Amino acid sequence: MNAIWQTEPIIAHTQILARSLKKWTGRELLAGKYLPAEQAEKVFHAPFVLVSHGTEADPVLNYGNAAALALWEMSWAELTRTPSRLTAEAPNREERARLLATVAQLGFIDDYSGIRISKTGRRFRIAQAAVWNLVSVTGQPAGQAAMFSHREYL
Repeated sequence: MNAIWQTEPIIAHTQILARSLKKWTGRELLAGKYLPAEQAEKVFHAPFVLVSHGTEADPVLNYGNAAALALWEMSWAELTRTPSRLTAEAPNREERARLLATVAQLGFIDDYSGIRISKTGRRFRIAQAAVWNLVSVTGQPAGQAAMFSHREYL
């Protein structure tokens, strides 16, 4: 069995993550030039947290790198079945929904902070997060992604 980052869907999704970030912010997901499969592996093992969700009415997480899996204390299978709203506690979900609506309208924000919760109930604050819209190769909405390095357990 291939590692998650070696599968064609994840290699393609990593390209969408990188291309969309560049479109909205002008920034590279990773410094340097890499073949798609190499980029997918480096992003998966990067020190920053990177997660994304799809376009469902109640969006489900569809990607989390190793740092995200560790932070939310989930396996890949668990993460990719989780509605993204469940990454925040119930009182913080309305604020999270406003954030995602702003991102949908503007394309991205790069200074988000908020409280999140892991599968086991461990609370943490994220700060200076970039959140951006994902766009497919054909220009269609493909979800939203968030990336951050600053996190603090509460």
